[in-house]
Amino acid sequence: MKNNNKLSLGISLGICIGSIVGMITNQLSLWIGVGIAFGTAIGISFFKKEKSNNKN
Repeated sequence: MKNNNKLSLGISLGICIGSIVGMITNQLSLWIGVGIAFGTAIGISFFKKEKSNNKN
């Protein structure tokens, strides 16, 4: 369950940052998608870091 929470947090942060940048640049539709992509990558990297720390 914790893994899904980290992924959800990453996606949420990506959407927030993408929305802010999109509003500033007047290209909201582009930056929401970019934010989701970066947020997913951040969430997965948090999951991998936690997984590697649990093995040690």
